[in-house]
Amino acid sequence: MVVQVFIMNGAVDKSKSVGIILGYRRSKANQYTNQVLIKVLESPSGIAGFIGASVVARDVHGNVYRGKVIRVHSRKKSVVVVRFRRNIPGQLIRSFVEIKKR
Repeated sequence: MVVQVFIMNGAVDKSKSVGIILGYRRSKANQYTNQVLIKVLESPSGIAGFIGASVVARDVHGNVYRGKVIRVHSRKKSVVVVRFRRNIPGQLIRSFVEIKKR
């Protein structure tokens, strides 16, 4: 697995993180295609600090999908719920996203 490290002027940028799209938020009968579960590749101790963070997902065609972290889904596993402005396509599941804290 390749994880991007964001570097600014020789130092690691702590305001940006990387996550993986796990899938749409869903229930037994419904699937919410504008909300996805994202696993944050960072320690689970500060996962609540990601609420309100901006998320950017890009596909192979150059389309950019922007969203915002709305709540924590799992504290132990570092999973958050993100609401996107436009629904993301299913091809973006299991792809990397950039998370920028406020």
